Amino acid sequence: MSTTVTVGLGSCGIAAGANKTYEKIKALKESDKLDFELRKTSCVGMCYREPLVEITDDSGTYLYGEVDADRAVEVIEKHINQHDPIRDYIVYTDLFDAPENNFLNDQVKIVLRNCGYIDPESIVEYESRKGYEAIKTIVAEKISSEIVIDTILKSGLRGRGGGGFPTGLKWKFAFNNKSSEKYVICNADEGDPGAFMDRSVLEGDPHSVLEGMIIAAYTIEATGGVIYCRAEYPLAIKRLKIAIQQAHEKGYLGKNIFGVEGFNFDIYIKEGAGAFVCGEETALIASIEGERGMPRKRPPFPAVSGLWKKPTNINNVETFANIPWIIINGAAAYARYGTEKSKGTKVFALAGKVKHSGLVEVPMGMTIRDVIFKLGGGIKLDKRFKAVQMGGPSGGCIPEFLADTIVDYDSVNATGAIMGSGGMVVMDETTCMVDVAKFFLDFTCKESCGKCTFCRLGTKRMLEILDRITNGHGQQGDLEKLDELASQIKDNSLCGLGQTAPNPVLTTIRYFRDEYEAHITHKKCPAKVCRPLLTYTVDESNCTGCMVCLKNCPVKAITGERKKTHLINQSLCTKCGVCFSKCKFNAINLS
Repeated sequence: MSTTVTVGLGSCGIAAGANKTYEKIKALKESDKLDFELRKTSCVGMCYREPLVEITDDSGTYLYGEVDADRAVEVIEKHINQHDPIRDYIVYTDLFDAPENNFLNDQVKIVLRNCGYIDPESIVEYESRKGYEAIKTIVAEKISSEIVIDTILKSGLRGRGGGGFPTGLKWKFAFNNKSSEKYVICNADEGDPGAFMDRSVLEGDPHSVLEGMIIAAYTIEATGGVIYCRAEYPLAIKRLKIAIQQAHEKGYLGKNIFGVEGFNFDIYIKEGAGAFVCGEETALIASIEGERGMPRKRPPFPAVSGLWKKPTNINNVETFANIPWIIINGAAAYARYGTEKSKGTKVFALAGKVKHSGLVEVPMGMTIRDVIFKLGGGIKLDKRFKAVQMGGPSGGCIPEFLADTIVDYDSVNATGAIMGSGGMVVMDETTCMVDVAKFFLDFTCKESCGKCTFCRLGTKRMLEILDRITNGHGQQGDLEKLDELASQIKDNSLCGLGQTAPNPVLTTIRYFRDEYEAHITHKKCPAKVCRPLLTYTVDESNCTGCMVCLKNCPVKAITGERKKTHLINQSLCTKCGVCFSKCKFNAINLS
């Protein structure tokens, strides 16, 4: 068996310096005439260990973590030249216990089956792992649209963009609307803060998404396809373009594809400008048509009147990536994972105060606690787990005491959050929940398209109240006003952005009301985050009069003499925290 060295070149790896690692290994291979194959891949999900380098030889597979250019020299010298793997740097292997063995072994990879394992810019490598076999089988065996739709329905696959609508039913609606012109759209407008699931799939396995779209086109008899991808994903767009070109060269896109007379289907990329509202189907369609991204009333739904007023099927990246696997392995194989109403797996982006930030794919039914502590490794610095934000700005905060909630649509919805596209932002004891609510509401307020009065003005009024509360000017009755405004916004907004915008506020009031009351009544932030509510004082018993705080105070708010207790003038103090961070004797109290 020949030796292979593979470098992860997803966005996370590149940001961590993987390009330099790759070039260093390439230079070593050429200068020392080393006998190994050098390959590229994308993110395997272990973003917290990037740059990652995998070495496969006669003895097995070894995944090295945090391999910068300097460490690459050491790894190549020891492992390749001396045949002596460096155990201290190995994070995963199939030969012995390594730090992250469970991170990968405890996952069920369907959507991410190829991410981190193949070169995303090689259609040959995709085909070597059953790529395009699903559509070839459908075409060769002349499987009818009805049977394909029935297979998707029996699998229990629900839309992974957040709504959770049955995918097969969506396809059935589009198929039943007879028209000489139909469209398939892939929604890759991933806009939730902390979410990067779709980006990772597009960067790591673009052909799986193309194949899913081609199967959809064959099934509903579509004539054109569009991938709506935000322009902030340059690497994903680059690899999509390469994949589309390769599919053209193979005859998988274009006219009479797969040798089927009249099966004409092509895919184009529309780069979005980053408007969060364009994740909503009708706003996305308006943007593709060159109009301002604003939602419209439904019905008619896109399956009846979508792009250019033609029947249109819209699914997100993760949904399409599931399709080829389901066709190859069968509906029952997919449905054996998950719960009664939520089948299969779900990809989550773990971010925030979690040790193992990255991408994971878990079977529906796993608890939130297991996702965070088993796969995520727990909370950074072993602080107390406080809450997790699920569903992004449209979702809500789930507190620690509900962490045993299972991951499925109904269970998560019951907490006041939503599954969303799969973002999980983990928070610890140092997080202020009022500040978190303000952050997400500020996001949705700015992203509102302005079409609905309640969304445009209501979110702004809610944000103003939250801003007052975090600045120490909260008033009795503010929480009641927030509840009233939230109800009006949810009931009177046209699209999902407005209808769900109050969720982060409502869930934090529901589960962390004591924090709101502390801000309003006592003018204190329990998490010590909201700067206007902080007070810095000198602890006389610990102050040595070293004058370090005095010298570093940017506004000269500290007075005192050497070797004598200092004093902070509260009228001058700007709460910047410099004195707290500079003091070596724990003489600055923060309250």
